[in-house]
Amino acid sequence: MVHLASVPNDKAANAPLVKGMENLKLEPNDKEDEVTASVYGSRFAAECLPMHEMPEKEMPKEIAYRMIRDDLSLDGNPMLNLASFVTTYMEEEVEKLMAEALPKNFIDYEEYPQTADIQNRCVSMIARMFNAPTHDEEENAMGTSTVGSSEAIMLGTLAMKKRWQNKRKAAGKDYSKPNIVMNSAVQVCWEKAARYFEVEERYIFCTEDRYVIDPAEAVNLVDENTIGICAIIGTTYTGEYEDVKAINDLLVEKNIDCPIHVDAASGGFVAPFVVPNLPWDFRLEKVISINVSGHKYGLVYPGVGWVVWRSPEYLPKELVFNINYLGADQASFTLNFSKGASQVIGQYYQMIRLGKHGYRSIMLNLTRTSDYLASALENLGFLIMSKKGGEGLPLVAFRLNPKDNHHFDEFAVAHHLRERGWVVPAYTMAPHSEKLKLMRVVVREDFSRARCDTLVKDIKLAMESLKEMDKSTVTHHTNHAKKHHTSSGKSNVTNEHYKGEKHSLQGKTGKTHAVC
Repeated sequence: MVHLASVPNDKAANAPLVKGMENLKLEPNDKEDEVTASVYGSRFAAECLPMHEMPEKEMPKEIAYRMIRDDLSLDGNPMLNLASFVTTYMEEEVEKLMAEALPKNFIDYEEYPQTADIQNRCVSMIARMFNAPTHDEEENAMGTSTVGSSEAIMLGTLAMKKRWQNKRKAAGKDYSKPNIVMNSAVQVCWEKAARYFEVEERYIFCTEDRYVIDPAEAVNLVDENTIGICAIIGTTYTGEYEDVKAINDLLVEKNIDCPIHVDAASGGFVAPFVVPNLPWDFRLEKVISINVSGHKYGLVYPGVGWVVWRSPEYLPKELVFNINYLGADQASFTLNFSKGASQVIGQYYQMIRLGKHGYRSIMLNLTRTSDYLASALENLGFLIMSKKGGEGLPLVAFRLNPKDNHHFDEFAVAHHLRERGWVVPAYTMAPHSEKLKLMRVVVREDFSRARCDTLVKDIKLAMESLKEMDKSTVTHHTNHAKKHHTSSGKSNVTNEHYKGEKHSLQGKTGKTHAVC
């Protein structure tokens, strides 16, 4: 998710980093050679990198590369970023394939027909992985690639809303007040989809001992204006799988015509291999569409996502545009148009390179590592909030035991780990359970048992260090870390015009969103 950037005014853009520096003159030597044998012997090494205005003259390519590379070195190490589900490792061979495809505009089917066909192969494989019905010769599942699950969710929401509107129009009924039912622990893109497409959000709130949707509550919130229910396979907070079958069975039992969209952004490439007998997908009659992120446990670099519909019945024709672009007839349903082909090719590589056996081996290894970490943290005195044994995503959500009466909280532990390079997020739970603080470690493909042991040692060390501090020192340290939590000190990226909004869950309740 990209933040909204604020363009600095001239005063802010020209302000010195340190007060008083505006009087210091460091004039370049006009006789100095711009291209020297050493990057750091050039005049560019003694100047600030352009930040607000495009420079008038060129910069040698070697220097531009090195200056930007040095700037990026202040970022964290992706392999130590345990906050994110996003893939941080791929094999060299697929990296070469993806690099070779960088110049390709994926939307240009006429020029790159094989790339388009590769997308179709991926859609077919994913649809079958989700048990899409393929036995009926008259019907066929539909699907497309997206930039990520956020776009996929937007498309899924649009399709549900339009289908609901068409049914209401045909019956001569009002179609101006659509609503959607979902857990308050949804990822923020669901809030965006509802707000952007003018759909009322109806939330089932979490409690202090339930972090997933309550099937009975969800079905009770359904009325004639409900376009669908969102169920999550792998919540961002605790990684749990919501009980899609229970929702489905209640809808069938009560003869309620309400579809289910499954948000399998994180769990779509995990559940089929770790718990293949868990019914959550198109095996359930009320499930009409599913999204999944290829750049999470699909094992592809960001950003690629997928969305699949059970049949054309659930993807209204008026949302699909048949166009002739660059010489080829295309059927298009997307919020984006031009985009790179690399990630789609990367997804296809992973699927044929690993196969079902390869994905199963990786996901089972991640599950074992996750269970090992959970057991180690339990022995350190933490309470585990996530599931073990493959009943949820391979992650560990944990919190301090309130009975231990620590004079520090989970945020203090997270800040101490950051000093060792680890990014382990601390956050508060969803609304109505926001008093609960927790931390979360996402176990990704490159998180080996050896690295897990190192993390456990550092968590133990952080706990010991915090116990030795008095309460005031811990508070001061935590507040300082919150204020200056990036090495550049530029952590505050919110445009002043948009602070204090009250329309989102965070604005209304103070909810913090788990990193995805």
